[in-house]
Amino acid sequence: MIAEKGKLARLRSRMIFTGPTLFIFFTVMIVPFFYGIYLTFTDWDGISTRYSFVRFDNYATVMRDGVFWKSFFLTLKYVAVSVVLINVVAFFLAYALTRRKRSNLYRTGFFLPNLVGGIILGLIWQFVFNYVVVNIGRELGIPLLAHSWLADPAQAMWALVAVTVWQYAGYMMVIYIAGLMNVPSDVLEAASIDGATGWRQLRSIMLPLMIPSFSVCVFLSLQRGFLAYDLNLSLTQGGPFKSTELVSMVIYNKAFLSREYGVGQAEAFVLFLIVAAITLLQVYFSKKMEVEA
Repeated sequence: MIAEKGKLARLRSRMIFTGPTLFIFFTVMIVPFFYGIYLTFTDWDGISTRYSFVRFDNYATVMRDGVFWKSFFLTLKYVAVSVVLINVVAFFLAYALTRRKRSNLYRTGFFLPNLVGGIILGLIWQFVFNYVVVNIGRELGIPLLAHSWLADPAQAMWALVAVTVWQYAGYMMVIYIAGLMNVPSDVLEAASIDGATGWRQLRSIMLPLMIPSFSVCVFLSLQRGFLAYDLNLSLTQGGPFKSTELVSMVIYNKAFLSREYGVGQAEAFVLFLIVAAITLLQVYFSKKMEVEA
């Protein structure tokens, strides 16, 4: 009897503290997710109060939609390049700053771009690419910078990648700094006694012990890359000539501008499955590479 009362008291305490959070998570995340899956089997246009079931017709449309798959493979290239650059830049920033004393000001400065919203960030960098960079290129006689990258289909994607790296590298840097600070100092001291140099310590000790940090940062970079929309919208609007139209923009246009909400929702769910598969594989192989300190 006493044990049952104890269990009820613990259950009541858990529900008091976690119940509101679980309710909000369920109503804001879980219910819309499954309702969205339900809508993929309808021909709803996003406005009408009436719609009919079309079974798997929307998914068949997605498989035949050349625009969707073209934008998906474009997004895949964007993600591959940006994930590599974000993590390389972030790691070396973290490595440099952990070697400096009184580096808090630099850490704050590198982290600040992550606090700027994607829409504002895109508008700021539109001005930078269209005026600042062009004027510098013309004054210094640098042909690569003498014209706006945003107006060139061959360079607009690189402009988008550059701003993405600038925005997220500081955030990932913080995670890498935490990982570097958790590397056991006694292991590094023992390596120094054995004659290991800074580069040797980095390659053979620090990097293997920081696999969990790499796993988290690559996961976050992948997730943010595949779902990029606000920066894409404000910086390039998918242009010029759709050379930077990422898959999230195509899905949004399909659902809300073309008023094919069922097809757009099906495209979003297909994208979710692909991204989930990629991130699960990334986490699985990252976990296999982890070592014990």
